[in-house]
Amino acid sequence: MKPIVYFTKSVSPEAVLKLYEKLGVTLPGKVAIKVHSGEVGNQNFLRPAFWKPVVEHVGGTVTECNTAYDGQRNTTEKHLKAIRKHGWNDYFDFDLLDAEGPDLVLEIPEGKVIKKNFVGKNLVKYDSMLVLSHFKGHPMGGYGGALKQLSIGVASSYGKAYIHGSGDTEHNIWAAPHDSFLESMADAASSVIKYFKGNIAYINVMANMSVDCDCCDVAEDPCMKDIGVLASLDPVAIDQACLDLVYAAKDDPGQKHFLERVESRNGVHTIEAAAALGLGSREYELKEV
Repeated sequence: MKPIVYFTKSVSPEAVLKLYEKLGVTLPGKVAIKVHSGEVGNQNFLRPAFWKPVVEHVGGTVTECNTAYDGQRNTTEKHLKAIRKHGWNDYFDFDLLDAEGPDLVLEIPEGKVIKKNFVGKNLVKYDSMLVLSHFKGHPMGGYGGALKQLSIGVASSYGKAYIHGSGDTEHNIWAAPHDSFLESMADAASSVIKYFKGNIAYINVMANMSVDCDCCDVAEDPCMKDIGVLASLDPVAIDQACLDLVYAAKDDPGQKHFLERVESRNGVHTIEAAAALGLGSREYELKEV
């Protein structure tokens, strides 16, 4: 049976909550809600107010991890300052998962490239996860969605470097073979899914669709029109559905530019690698709400 991906063309906080409710799940125990806190200077990330209804409905704790690149979020001190600047603390309880070490190490015996994943040790406080993703382009991954949030997003600062370097942080972490990096993201995502025993739900918001990630302090303005909100229990299906919707947006003057970013980085390979690991299905049923 194909996994269901719910979709609405409406982009609003209320639409996000409506689609989450369509999933018909109650995430067990203490819920970690993964967001992207937004690099200081970035104009495209989704603000706390946008996520407020679904976060309050789920009753979880908003979480994030430090970055590996230089910027305003690569140390705990700077990242907490950025979180305050962007108002996350004004809305939610916020947990910086790798604020203090040592990292939690998740083993990946079935990993194609990496055999372990380093995540923020505070992950042990949670029983399930809601992954809130802003679907957009990405300078290295081609696109950013649910699979990136599961992998790079949940990884600690060191873990991010480990994924980028395909397990080699001794040399230039930004120079690993590109497809190997994408496969490492899929490996890392598999360890988080296994850790939560599949108790994860996913929401992707296709709005503010720049070719650049929310991790860029200087990012291009959005090039495509907003497409909508998607929700699923399958991370492969939801990311594949987003890409399919981009390809279907033939009348959008920014489509070609956005797809150049995705295709030049072989972005679909992360989805291919995740599907090969059994994380989900590239075939799905899209149900418009």
